[in-house]
Amino acid sequence: MGGIVIFGAGGRAGRAVTAEALHRGHQVTAVVRDPARHAGLAGDGIRVVQGDVRDPAATSTIPHGHKAVVSAVTPFSGPEALARSRPDERFFVDGVEALLDGLPKAGVRRLVLIGLFANLLGADGRPVLDDPAAFPAQLRPFALSHTAGLDRLRAAGETEVDWLMLTPPAGLDPDGPRLGRYRTGGDAAPATGLSYADLAVAALDEIETPGHHRTRISVFQ
Repeated sequence: MGGIVIFGAGGRAGRAVTAEALHRGHQVTAVVRDPARHAGLAGDGIRVVQGDVRDPAATSTIPHGHKAVVSAVTPFSGPEALARSRPDERFFVDGVEALLDGLPKAGVRRLVLIGLFANLLGADGRPVLDDPAAFPAQLRPFALSHTAGLDRLRAAGETEVDWLMLTPPAGLDPDGPRLGRYRTGGDAAPATGLSYADLAVAALDEIETPGHHRTRISVFQ
């Protein structure tokens, strides 16, 4: 099987996708901005490299010879850092643009991105991020940055890159078991949760047998 490049491999989603890829027999190139901070990430079947998803040189060279790319990036090291800092509003747009530019040069078509529940639609038809009762105001800039990346993907039209954004629900469980099953939907926020492990199952399913193309879907239990 062809290898998989995972940008943001040091985060929770990235580590879950890495584990699922290894479980299925894939070789993984784990891309992180600071390898020294992720010394425990390397192992059998995993090559750790330094790279930034916003760098077109990285997105055009690192994926060469691989089957697919997963983008599970975040500008912050964790929820605490996110709450303390204001994100770069172009972080996700710059990442998307570098991927759309670089992957065709690397000869890679399939791109799976991990989305953010905040731009799914609530029961009132508004994005969750616009409901202060459902989404903390201090996290809104991060949600807007994430949403701008999705908007940039949608504006790309019939790009050479066959992208898919998988958006999990708010109840994303870091310790939940791998059940090996999930459901998918559209832009509506689901009422049920999901584990990181089953989010990773969905990501690998869409790499091995692509079923959705150039769109965003929700994924939930």
